[in-house]
Parts: sequence; structure tokens; C-alpha cells
Amino acid sequence: MEKELLIYIDGQFYPKSEAKISVYDHGLLYGDGVFEGIRAYNGIVFKLKEHLERLYRSAHTITLRIPLKTNEMTRAVLETLRKNNLKDAYIRLVVTRGIGDLGLDPRKCPKPTVIIVTEPIIQIYGAEAKEKGMTAIISWVKRDSVDATTHEIKSLNYLNSILAKIEANAAGVDEAICLDKNGFICEGTGENIFIAKEGKIATPPICTGALAGITRKRVMKLAEDLGYTVVERNITPNELFNADEVFFTGTAAEVVPVTEINRRVIGDGKPGPVTKRLMEEFGRIVKDPREGTPIS
Repeated sequence: MEKELLIYIDGQFYPKSEAKISVYDHGLLYGDGVFEGIRAYNGIVFKLKEHLERLYRSAHTITLRIPLKTNEMTRAVLETLRKNNLKDAYIRLVVTRGIGDLGLDPRKCPKPTVIIVTEPIIQIYGAEAKEKGMTAIISWVKRDSVDATTHEIKSLNYLNSILAKIEANAAGVDEAICLDKNGFICEGTGENIFIAKEGKIATPPICTGALAGITRKRVMKLAEDLGYTVVERNITPNELFNADEVFFTGTAAEVVPVTEINRRVIGDGKPGPVTKRLMEEFGRIVKDPREGTPIS
């Protein structure tokens, strides 16, 4: 019988089938908490330091005091991976407000809940998506703005993205693209978005309400190192339709091309040379020990 994976909850490890939190946890009741999705490749946790820094920034913004220091959180993540004997893994790190009552007041939650889930690598978009490209629509669901439940904060409240994903499913496409409140391109439901036009690369700025993606930042640096001009600027739907190439980036997605949006073919309808080069080079980077934290 295959050994059951262990889940970390508040300093203890539980078999997956027994891992539970209270129904009074405000993470469940109100989406009150923060999280990170992290990847490990060949025994290296890619950009673990950067992911934890973002986790603590998100927590600070919502005045959630994480009970572990960053070095303690690092050890907890690595120990969970070791206990599950995982070298290639997807890691979900969750910190909720903790157990309270049925009211909204976070002061009723004296102790946050820390959860670490590690699973064998998940492929949200498989080899076919990377070879042929994804299809997408621009959703009617606007991304929550920077003065609302912005995705700058990686919170547990992802209803904004879920509504857009429901629309993509109903339209029979792979993904949805959200606009900001001014009608500019923001991001996918769980990925940052880029366009390439005449050899230049652009991506929406964080002020649209988009996530400051870890993969986004590394891909921007990679593209610059490869000699491309990369800018953060507002992008219109018209520019998106008429780009030479469009691609998503994200921890789970990595780098994946988009070849059709709202039934408009992007470029020649195939993954373009810029996207393919970035996919290839990014595949090398994630296995570089200098790019992450060793598990052992």
C-alpha cells in the first residue's frame, strides 16, 4: 500500500485523510488568510525565499501576524517535503486568520493557522498546451482593483478568478483573461500575461491589480538577459488580439503560449519563437541550485 502523504498543520504532521481544520476558521468562513503556491524541481525549492517574502508582505497588508519567523517557515516547508520524500513537488503554503466565531471581527481569532501541503508535481496545462498553445477569452469579470481585494495580495479570496474561470469553462476555452477597472489587460485567472510584438515584450503593471508574480519577475529578467526589451505598461484588448505572441507565466503554468483569444488567432496560431525560447530557457533555470533552496 502506498504511504499516505503527510500534511503540516500548526507544527504537527497528519496523514492526508486526517488533516482537518475547524469549521470556525476564518479562512473557511471568510477567505481570511494568505497563501503561496511553490514548486520544487529535482530537490531544489524554486525561489522559496521570494515566495516567503511575498507571503509575509501579503500577511502584513491584511494585518495577519504569522506565528513563525521566515527561517522557521523555511524549515517547516523543507521538513514537510522530506517527510513526504518529495524532490519534485507542488507546495501549497496557507496561513489563515485562525479559529474565531461567526462574526467578522479578526480580533476574535487569537491564533493563525499554518498549513503546508506538498504533492507530486501537478501539471495544470500539459504538454499539448505548450506545444500547440492555449485558447482564452477576455472575461466580463473585472479584476478587483488596487483599492479593493486586489490580487497584489495573494489572499484566500479567489472568487474573482473563479467567476472568470467558470466563464472560460462555459465558453469551452482553456483560460480567461481579466481586465482592470479601466479596461486594460490585467492577468489570467491564476497567471500573469505577456505579449511580444516585433521582438519587444510587454506585461501589465502591478497597478492594474495583477499579482507581482515570482515567475513573472524571473521571466522578465531572463528575457532581458537574452537581449529582449521588456516593459511594464498598460495593454489594450486590441493590442492583445494583434500581438505577434501572447503567453502566460505562473508557478504551476511555468511559461505557456496562448494562440487564440476570443476566437482571434494570435500571430500565426502557433507558439512563437520568443515564447518557445523562454520556455526552453526557463526549463533550465528552475533546476539551477542557485535559483532556490535545497530540500536536503
